[in-house]
Amino acid sequence: MNRRKSLAAAAAATSLAVVLAGCSTKGGESAGSTDKAGIKTGPGITKDKISVGVLTDLSGPVAPLGKSALQAEQLYLKQVSAAGGVCGRTVELVVRDHGYDVQKAVSAYAEIEPQIAALGQLSGSGQTAALLDGIEKDKLQSIQIGASGTVLGKPHLRLMASTYDIDMVNGVGFLVKAAKLKKGDKVGHVYIEGEYGGNAAEGARFAAKKAGLTLVAQTVKPTDKDLTAQVTALRAAGVKAIVFSGVPAQTASLVGVAAATGLKVPVLASAPAYVPQLLATPAKQALEKMLYVASPWPALSVDEPSVKKLVDDYTKAYPKDPVNQAAQAGNGAGALLVGTLKAACEAKDLSRDGISKALRSLTAYSDGFHEPQDFSDPAKASSTKTYIVQPAAGLPGGLKQIQGAAEDPALAEYLAAHGN
Repeated sequence: MNRRKSLAAAAAATSLAVVLAGCSTKGGESAGSTDKAGIKTGPGITKDKISVGVLTDLSGPVAPLGKSALQAEQLYLKQVSAAGGVCGRTVELVVRDHGYDVQKAVSAYAEIEPQIAALGQLSGSGQTAALLDGIEKDKLQSIQIGASGTVLGKPHLRLMASTYDIDMVNGVGFLVKAAKLKKGDKVGHVYIEGEYGGNAAEGARFAAKKAGLTLVAQTVKPTDKDLTAQVTALRAAGVKAIVFSGVPAQTASLVGVAAATGLKVPVLASAPAYVPQLLATPAKQALEKMLYVASPWPALSVDEPSVKKLVDDYTKAYPKDPVNQAAQAGNGAGALLVGTLKAACEAKDLSRDGISKALRSLTAYSDGFHEPQDFSDPAKASSTKTYIVQPAAGLPGGLKQIQGAAEDPALAEYLAAHGN
C-alpha cells in the first residue's frame, strides 16, 4: 500500500520514533493475570476501574476541536459509568495536552503508557505518526480522532469513519457539480504541511486529475494565520474554486480575504478547518455563502434522535461551549471504546491483545455513529462515505446539511490504487 510505504520511510527518518521505541518498554502486557471472574487483565485494569489515555490538543492551533472532542467523550463515559460501567468497572480517562506538538506527544505517551489499558482518543496526524512504533510495540489499542489515511494498516491503531483523502475524493466530486467546473478549469489547492494536509492533498489531487482540473497549489504552516498571500496568488491564477485543508483560524482568513478581494468562488474544506466560532468573525457572511465542508459526520442540525441527544446532553453539560462536529467525534470515540471493552469483557480478555481483538470483531458497529462502521481490517477505513455540510448561523454546530453520506464514483478507483 503506497501510503503505508511512505509512512514507513518517514518513520525511519525521524529520530522521534527511535527515541519513542527506546523509552516505551515499561507498559508491555502483564502476562497471566486474571480477576475473580476469570477475566484476563493487563495494564490499566484494576478490580473496579479501567484507565484509558487521551492525548490531544488543548492549547495549540486546533484546541477548540480538541476540547470539544475531549468533553464529549468524558460526558459519554460519565453516563456509562453511572449506569454500571463496563465489566463491573468505571472507565476513567488519563488526559494529557500535547498542544499539537510532536515532541510533547512523545513525552506524554511515555508518561502515561504504563498506566493505561488503551488510548481512547489520540489526535493529530503528525503526533500519531511519531507514536506508531511505540503503540505497536506496546500492543496498545488506540482510537485516533482525525483521520489521516497514512496510518492505516497498523493492528493496534484504529481510525473512525472516513479518512481525509477519502473525504477529499468525495468532496471534490461534489464541488465539480456545485461550482459547475469543466475540464481545464483551475482550482486553488491550499493545504497545511504535514500528515493531515498531505493526506487530504493526495485525495484532492487524484479527484482533480480524474475530473480534468488543474490545481494551483499553495502550502501553509499550522501557525500561519494570514492567508492574504495565498489568496492573492489564487486570484491572479484565475481559479474558479478552492480546496482547503487547514485549521479554523486559517479558514476565516482564506474565505474572508477571498470575498473582500472579489474572489467569490466556492471553497471546499476538510472537517478540521471549521468550528462554529468562525461565525462570530467578520468572515461570517462569506463563510455562509462560499464554504462547504467535507465531513465524516452529519450536521448537528439534522433531525435524527441520536444527534439531538448529543446536542442536548452536551449543551446542558457545557453551556458555555458551543457544540461542534468534534463533539461528534469525541462521542463516537467514547462509544467505540465502550463497545470494544464490552466485547473484550464478553470474551473474558481485558488484556491489551484482548482489547485489540475485540475491536476487530466489530464489523457493523453503529452506536455513536450514523453509518455502520466495519473495524475488522486495520488497513481499511471503517467507512468510505462523506457528508457535505455548510456554515449556517443559529443552527446546532453552526452547520446545515447539503448532502447526506455518499461516495463519489471515482472513489473505488482511488481505493484500488492505494491497496484498499
